[in-house]
Amino acid sequence: MLLTGICCFTLQAQKKSELIAKVGELENTVRLLNDSISIAQRQIKSANAKAELFEKENTDLRAANNTLLSNLTNFSKISKQNTESVNSALTSLKKKEEQLRVITDTFSKNDSIAIAIFTQIKQTMGPEVKAGVSNGSVIVSGSFDQLFGGDSAAKLTEDGTNWTTKIGEIIKANPDRAVVVEGLNITGELDITYAQAAAVANGLSKTDGVDAGRIQLVVKDGNFKEGINVKLAPDHQAFYSMVKKEFQ
Repeated sequence: MLLTGICCFTLQAQKKSELIAKVGELENTVRLLNDSISIAQRQIKSANAKAELFEKENTDLRAANNTLLSNLTNFSKISKQNTESVNSALTSLKKKEEQLRVITDTFSKNDSIAIAIFTQIKQTMGPEVKAGVSNGSVIVSGSFDQLFGGDSAAKLTEDGTNWTTKIGEIIKANPDRAVVVEGLNITGELDITYAQAAAVANGLSKTDGVDAGRIQLVVKDGNFKEGINVKLAPDHQAFYSMVKKEFQ
């Protein structure tokens, strides 16, 4: 019986030892599992932190891209506006240059015509004729003695009639020129000077093809000069109308 008791005690001791070993094994397993869980939790936390960082970087990148796209769009709009402004300025400049060219060409044409008329006068009336060119106008001058035989007469002499006839032919040959008969007086007796200027205008209009309506009479103080000037000038009214039309 003692042997049986010893056997039972030995068996119990063995089972207890095995149980203790098993518990130790389980505790070790639990510890390993806890360590694994801790590592996993740290990895998850790190992964979450990285994910948040990536999300923030992604958000910042999208914002930067949106800003870049917005800037590119604005730049494109500004570039287009600048291009349109430059094109508009170039168009305006081209138009102004064309307007200036028209005016310059007109002045050059008037100067050329004035020189041609001056040459006609010299050829028609002789080199001794008093004539000149000023501001695109050709001016032919005659004294009262030459045209009327004195400063108080108002009837053309034969020389005066011949003088007006030759100038009338030149006026006829240049229908685009305005004609001004200018009487200059130094005594203040403008009535007689007006009559003298009218006599010259009448003599010019007797030339076939010279309309009396083209001839303008002007009488003024000659400022130490007296006599009659016949001026063939550019048609300033037509010129101003052309300039006004060009600059509309």
